[in-house]
Amino acid sequence: MMDYGRIAVELVIGFFALFSITQLLGKTQITQITPFDFISALVLGELVGNALYDNDIGVVKILFTLGLWGILIFLLETITQKVRKTRGLLEGRPSIVIHKGIINKKELKKSKLDIDQLRHLLRSKGAFSIQEVEYAILETDGTVSVLKKHPYAQPLNEDLNIPFKAVTLPIPVISDGEILKDNLDEFNLSKQWLLNEIKKIGYHNPKDIVFAEWEEGKPIYVMPYSEEDATTN
Repeated sequence: MMDYGRIAVELVIGFFALFSITQLLGKTQITQITPFDFISALVLGELVGNALYDNDIGVVKILFTLGLWGILIFLLETITQKVRKTRGLLEGRPSIVIHKGIINKKELKKSKLDIDQLRHLLRSKGAFSIQEVEYAILETDGTVSVLKKHPYAQPLNEDLNIPFKAVTLPIPVISDGEILKDNLDEFNLSKQWLLNEIKKIGYHNPKDIVFAEWEEGKPIYVMPYSEEDATTN
């Protein structure tokens, strides 16, 4: 039982230590996985995983190791932000894999990417034929950015002579039957205002609504629970 208790304590502490390091380093550690970030994630996972099954490694050693590794990552991230020349070494450089409509085989080979993989990445960006693409850039996180040739590019509002209209952000106000008070407060909206708005379209209880969003200048959008969902709630 003592072993199970030790593992549980170390696992919980390791989890919160890793979570704290991730919060410290910022969201780019999650959303933009560079080779350096990938190595960091592997090492951090190994440090906690190995410590769980090694009786000689205590909580203090786990925290010391994670703290030291976190400081190292933080320092390197700070260096890459301040010293531009180090970014290519630690984060990698984007590669132009299609240039003026022509596939750059040299860059593909350098990036360990074959034609089928390139086509897969292009399809994920809405380019289902290579002949649609003028430029394609393989980013450091493994995604591809695509600039289509003029005949295949989506027209702009300016091209279609569509008059300017201010862009507004749709705000979720109800989710899974619960009022999102933080979102209402952010835009100086009250709970009573929301209840009045949903009453106008026939809903008297937020719990009958799976999702609702509000956008300035537009009527509130409401998606009620289906009959099947309502019977299970």
